[in-house]
Formats: sequence, C-alpha cells, structure tokens
Amino acid sequence: MSDSLPLLLRAARGESVERPPVWMMRQAGRYMKVYRELRDRYPSFRERSENPDLSYEISMQPFEAFKPDGVILFSDILTPLPGMGINFDIVESKGPIIQEPIREANQIDQLIPLEPNETTPFVGEVLGQLRKSVGNQAAVLGFVGAPWTLAAYVVEGKSSKNYAVIKAMAFQAPELLHRLLSHFAESIATYLRYQIDSGAQVVQMFDSWAGQLSPIDYDTFAAPYQKKVVELVKETHPNTPMILYISGSAGVLERMASTGVDIVSLDWTVDMSDGCLRLPQKVGIQGNVDPGILFGTPTAIRERIIDTVKKAKGRRHILNLGHGILPGTPEDNAKVFFESGKNIINLIDS
Repeated sequence: MSDSLPLLLRAARGESVERPPVWMMRQAGRYMKVYRELRDRYPSFRERSENPDLSYEISMQPFEAFKPDGVILFSDILTPLPGMGINFDIVESKGPIIQEPIREANQIDQLIPLEPNETTPFVGEVLGQLRKSVGNQAAVLGFVGAPWTLAAYVVEGKSSKNYAVIKAMAFQAPELLHRLLSHFAESIATYLRYQIDSGAQVVQMFDSWAGQLSPIDYDTFAAPYQKKVVELVKETHPNTPMILYISGSAGVLERMASTGVDIVSLDWTVDMSDGCLRLPQKVGIQGNVDPGILFGTPTAIRERIIDTVKKAKGRRHILNLGHGILPGTPEDNAKVFFESGKNIINLIDS
C-alpha cells in the first residue's frame, strides 16, 4: 500500500503528501561530534567509506540523532573509480587526489567497464543494511557523481579553482573528452542500477562542477551525459526517482530539467519562487536553504525554512539545504532544521 512507503519516496514520486520530506546533503559528517570521534579512530576516509561496518554506522548517525526522512549512504562520488582502473586518495584538508590523471588516449583505452558487485560490494552491503534498519521510517538514498564532474577530477588530478586542464582538453581534444565522458556515463548508470538493486529507493546525481561551464559547453559536455545516465537507469528502473544537483546552477536550471530527471535540486543562489517559475510543473524541486543560515539563531533558521516551503507550495518539494551542511555547524542548529522541517505545518499555521 502506497501510504506505508517512506514519505520521501512518496513525495519524490509525485504523490500527495502531508508535508515536504526533509533530509540534508552531507548530513553524516564533520559537524557531528560522534563522527569526528570515529574519524579520529579511523583517519583514512577510504577506510571509513569502504568498510561496510563503518559506512553503515556513519550513515545511521544522523538518523539516530535527528530522524530525517532520508538516510543517505556514506560514501564518495569517487568510490567507483578504482573499479574502472583509476586509483585515488582523499587527503584531509586537501581533498581528492588522483594518482595518475587521465590525459592521454591510451589511458582511456585502458579503462575498465565498472562491475560494482565485484569492485564495490561494500556499497551494496551497506544499502541493504540501511533498508533493514530504517524500514519505512525513512527512504534510503544512493548517489553518484555525474560524468562531467568525475572527468574533471580525473583529468585535473585534484580539486580545481579554474578547471583549466579539463577545459583545455574540451577545446583542444574534444573527441578524447567525449570518449572519457561516455565511459563514465555507462559505468555510472551500471553503478546506480546496482545501488537501486541493493536497496536505494531514491538516487541523486551530483554534477558539482558543471556549474563552472558556460551554457553552451554545458549542452556539449555535461547535459548529454547526464541524460544518458538517466535514460539507461530508467530503462531498467523506471519507478526510482532521480535527483540532479549542480552547485552554481542558476544559469542552467532549465537545461537541468530537460535531462529527464524527476527532481532538480536548487542551490541557495536561486530564490525558491524563481526556481519554481523556471522549472516545468512536472519536475520536482529539492532545496534550497542556505547552509550558512545554520550558523544563525533558531528563529532565523525556522523563518528561512518557512519562507522556502511557502514559496514551493503547490510543487513536488523535498526540503534540503542548497549545498552540504558546513563543518563547524552547531549540532543543535542541525536539530532545529530537521525539527522545523518535520513540524512545518504547525509553524506555517502559527
């Protein structure tokens, strides 16, 4: 029976719901004392994310503390890369490091099609455990990095401020980049299917760096491969809602909606009213409270949530931040965010 399904899953599918569901990007992480204590015991990010017991424990920490409507797998968008033959590390305070950046045709020739059940079995194990643990109290979310963002990491070799290396490839050797993007699209679709088969009920694709593209280049190097991932996943899992998030997406919102995703996740630089006007009615909206407001007072947090939800009224809406929760955010303020979202009907009526 539909009503017995998790609220977030029903909302994401476009069903009528009693309130917008609420979860938070990066809700498992550095702002939580319990996470920092575990990190001190296990300093390697890859160990924390690839050891199924640790990943499960971290994934459940915010659920146990705040009972959000979604529980997202603790992992990283780069996690599937070793299964394609690309090794990486994540260095505290420096971020991801690709040990051998992909910049030559022969390196692309050597990439391996992803077999997630063989190379990332821990992901499936954790998703299955999460489904058993939360039941219908929350939806289990999986996620991936989109082809452009994965390509940006592996070509640049690390995080970047200007994306000069991958943009040089895009404009000097576009056929090379298209081959890399196509490989990632196929593998990421396989990885998403695996996550869904393992227990993910809603999935989100992060194209974090696509906001650095001009609209014409977004149409060439990002959107076609986002669309390819969506189409491949929908072929086998048509009823699994798919969310697309891009940081700095104000210039490409309409383009995001045309990729076939069910829900567009807005960052905080777009007013929710404007986002609703720019996106087709059939497309759901997630977001888009500024994570910085969580450093403010409880009253300010509640007022911003009320404003966001009111502006999204009449739309399929999932309440979330416009980006991940920031390190150093007071846990009590995260609690205010979740409690206000779950009590939003009373707050609006009062």
